[in-house]
Amino acid sequence: MENIWAPWRINYVTQKKFAKCIFCSSYKSQNDKKNFVLLRSNECFVMLNIFPYNNGHLMIAPNRHIAEFKELTKAEIIDIHQTSSKILSILEKALKPDGFNIGINIGRAAGAGIVSHLHIHIVPRWVGDTNFMPIISNTKVISQSLVDLYNLLKKELK
Repeated sequence: MENIWAPWRINYVTQKKFAKCIFCSSYKSQNDKKNFVLLRSNECFVMLNIFPYNNGHLMIAPNRHIAEFKELTKAEIIDIHQTSSKILSILEKALKPDGFNIGINIGRAAGAGIVSHLHIHIVPRWVGDTNFMPIISNTKVISQSLVDLYNLLKKELK
């Protein structure tokens, strides 16, 4: 049997809960590279998910700390959609996926891991990217490091 290691996942598996909002902390920080913040706009920002479901998994969050979709202003809604469109183009160019999953989980029952700050998940998908690993061994193989992906996407954004 061959082992496939994903040691960065241990932080996610063993954490009790976030001490503070990761979105607010990342937004307020000036260290975008450390926090994997790819893009900032007037009303929202884009960051890589450090516990990705797939390579290129990122999240778009409003700059304001809000939990509900209905709390978004018209300006936030427009900016989030325009930013989503822009980042989808970048992901298509850089990673050449066959499709995307785009979703918002509102509330714990809907699958939100962080319920206090609304965010949109964008997950690139490739034909055949699902296999037996998550089912048999509860392991997902991610083919690119977060640092390499961050650098690639930042280059494409310029």
